[in-house]
Amino acid sequence: MDMQSDFDRLLFFEHARKTAEAAYAKDPLDADNLTRWGGALLELSQFQTVPDSKKMILDAISKLEEALMVSPNRHDTLWCLGNAHTSHAFLTPDQDEAKEYFNKATLYFQQAVDEEPSNELYQKSLEVAAKAPELHMEIHKHGLGQQTMGPSTGPSSTSSGAKTSKKKKSSDLKYDIFGWVILAVGIVAWVGFAKSHMPTPPPTPPR
Repeated sequence: MDMQSDFDRLLFFEHARKTAEAAYAKDPLDADNLTRWGGALLELSQFQTVPDSKKMILDAISKLEEALMVSPNRHDTLWCLGNAHTSHAFLTPDQDEAKEYFNKATLYFQQAVDEEPSNELYQKSLEVAAKAPELHMEIHKHGLGQQTMGPSTGPSSTSSGAKTSKKKKSSDLKYDIFGWVILAVGIVAWVGFAKSHMPTPPPTPPR
């Protein structure tokens, strides 16, 4: 069931990426479209190997920064940029380098909150961003950073010790990182945001 859901998401965001790319050719100054494009790349990056994922995230950052040049105070673009820098940080083993990305992410999340203070999603992202460096240390200490991204990968839930609490903590960590607390919290909002701008893909037939 989860694999079917992941596959549907992959198809959905690949369609979103292609649609945005086509729209960009007609109007390169459409900040709304650039934000959708960056967001789609960010989602698609979760299905890639680590090196390919990094490239896709950097491409997403480029599109989102382009959107901000057109419309500097777009809260959804700022929020997506925060997600992009957080994702890139988690894939960067070096702590000092990762910290720079986390700092940028926090800055963008804060700006998104400033632009739309009542948005609970932005507030949650900002809160989680404060815990991100600690989670980064954990994930790379356990060597999980070399795994491909995606909620079903990573040995964290099985590599913990015998203690139940330790195992639970490790399992929670796996969810936090590979389920991407920051991205996962936003997936529902992003899907809704994307669907409001493009046709909904046909439903999967019952199996």
